[in-house]
Amino acid sequence: MQSYQVLIIGSGFGGQCAAVNLLKAGIDDFRLLERRDFFGGTWCQNTYPGAAVDVPSPLYSLSFAPFPWTQMFAGQAELHRYTEQVIERFGLRDRVELQANVEHIEWDDGAKRWAVYTGTKGTYYAQFLINATGPLSQPVVPHFPGQDRFQGKTFHTNHWDHSYDYRGKRVAIVGSGASAVQVIPTIAADVAHLHVFQRTPHWVLPRPDRKFGRFQRWLLGLKPAWKLLRWMIYWQFETRIIAFKYSKPAIHMVQNQALKFLKRQVADPELQRKLTPDFTIGCKRVLLSNTYYPALTRANVTLHSRDQAIVALDETGITTTDGQHIDVDLIIWSTGYDATDGVISYPVSGKNGIKLRDVWAQYPRAYLGTSLPDFPNLFIVTGPNTGIGHTSALFIIESQMNYILDCIRTVQAKGLRSIEVRHEAERTYTQMIHREMERTVWKTGGCHSWYQSRSGHVIAMFPGFSFSFYRLTRGLKPADHILS
Repeated sequence: MQSYQVLIIGSGFGGQCAAVNLLKAGIDDFRLLERRDFFGGTWCQNTYPGAAVDVPSPLYSLSFAPFPWTQMFAGQAELHRYTEQVIERFGLRDRVELQANVEHIEWDDGAKRWAVYTGTKGTYYAQFLINATGPLSQPVVPHFPGQDRFQGKTFHTNHWDHSYDYRGKRVAIVGSGASAVQVIPTIAADVAHLHVFQRTPHWVLPRPDRKFGRFQRWLLGLKPAWKLLRWMIYWQFETRIIAFKYSKPAIHMVQNQALKFLKRQVADPELQRKLTPDFTIGCKRVLLSNTYYPALTRANVTLHSRDQAIVALDETGITTTDGQHIDVDLIIWSTGYDATDGVISYPVSGKNGIKLRDVWAQYPRAYLGTSLPDFPNLFIVTGPNTGIGHTSALFIIESQMNYILDCIRTVQAKGLRSIEVRHEAERTYTQMIHREMERTVWKTGGCHSWYQSRSGHVIAMFPGFSFSFYRLTRGLKPADHILS
């Protein structure tokens, strides 16, 4: 029987952080389940041209694993190297089961454990289960009439096909969000023509990147210097929530900076118009790029806005709402992920057969974004309302670990078998989250974004300072939980 004290689903930074924290707590009876045939998650999966992080690298690091970064905003290759270093340093490779795609999970109240069904890898059992699949792991590809007739090449940025040579080809990229803003400038000079299909424009700010010199890299390899730089960047970024939530003048000042940046980089008034959002900055993800706008001004790049949207595909290309037919060889879907309603992609059955999809029918919700009533010993890394728009997601992940480890240790110390949050505690927490959300730009900024679920609730983001979340998750509140 494949039975463990703890199972971790996912091997990205969330899964790695959970594994290392378990080891530090003296818990070594665990296994990571990874659906892909490689260890590592986001920065091993997303290999599209130009892929890079949009949070400064010293802050976008695990607190227990400093790294001598070569530049302020690391590219995918360096992030992959960092991931590999964490895996090797903490001996995680021997603790992962690859190609273990979770099909569904069920709680056995008699045995007080989870059954995890993976199909080809069989069934695993565990007392505690940590879902660390991440919110940006289920790519979304829209459907258009005639899509199956297209005879060219198509793929999502999440599954970039490096065997296909896009150079000299006629290319369409659908979407203009975070991935597209990185892909477009990287491939524009190499393609015959690039058609960019933009549903809504995003606000873009300069990317203050810089290379680190040899001495600076040496300093970053020293934990005290790395911690100091990390601390300085953290507090600089933490102030940005003031604009997102508390200060309209501050956010309008940033928006004016973004408008000036657009006008400085794009001279054509019509292109400026197409690229100017009609919502408040911050309502959608703010993009950082020094090269996106210049790429759109190239003679071989055409921006198609909402009045030139895709209505159908055929064997040779795309038909748009204004009647154009555009022949293309390659369509790149840069259309994002199911990051809210699809927080957990597989079916989950809790106590008395309660289905997670029914609990989340209105909108996803969780106590501290981490645990749920009627689902004992289940913890969700980067669950509902744990996203952070102004600083590093890894800070939130590590904060969640404080709570998760305290729950597990408490059950162990008391000689018990399960822990679950009380309904009233989850309800009170969720009401607080959405009450505070009403004050944020994500709710009032006049846009519809992937931060929102189908219900209209903002599900992706935490409506406050990240240190507030850290305080909430520092330890277990016994009164909010049922132990048995």
